[in-house]
Amino acid sequence: MSVKIGVSARHVHVTKDDLNILFGEGYKLTKKVDLSQPGQYACNEQVILKGPKGIIERVRILGPERGETQAEISKTDSFALGINPPVRNSGDLKGAAKITIVGPCGEITKDAAIIATRHVHATMEDAKKYGFEKKEFVKIMVKGEKGGILENVYVRISDNFSYEVHLDTDDANAFLIKNGDEAELITE
Repeated sequence: MSVKIGVSARHVHVTKDDLNILFGEGYKLTKKVDLSQPGQYACNEQVILKGPKGIIERVRILGPERGETQAEISKTDSFALGINPPVRNSGDLKGAAKITIVGPCGEITKDAAIIATRHVHATMEDAKKYGFEKKEFVKIMVKGEKGGILENVYVRISDNFSYEVHLDTDDANAFLIKNGDEAELITE
């Protein structure tokens, strides 16, 4: 049961209100390129992330606008920023770390930084086909020079998804994974 891997670099999701603060009243996101998940896209707009210890520049916003603003970063990024974000599913900001997001017109500071949980996107058909429609977590096995098994891969099921595993850059770098590589899904 192979699955394509998408490597997710640091990025930000924003609400309409926060977009207005960061880029000016009435600003609209502009699409740079479509992402693998239907309806999702990388924007031309970029922001700066600022923490107590440092900053990270040129952090891409992903569209469309969301119901909550969040910054999805890696653990390595958290060291550079001097924050300690929890591992969470996208959209779950319980205990999120405080971060400042800086745009060309303003900045916002809020509890919005998380490390995204490893997760697999699947449709109901995929879930039935691969036997994980009632599973919350699966494992993936990566082959290669630094191959291994990654546990605690959260299963996200929606017919709005495209079948793919998402890993952050720390996981990808640890296993020498590139965007588009494949892994074997383990559902036991």
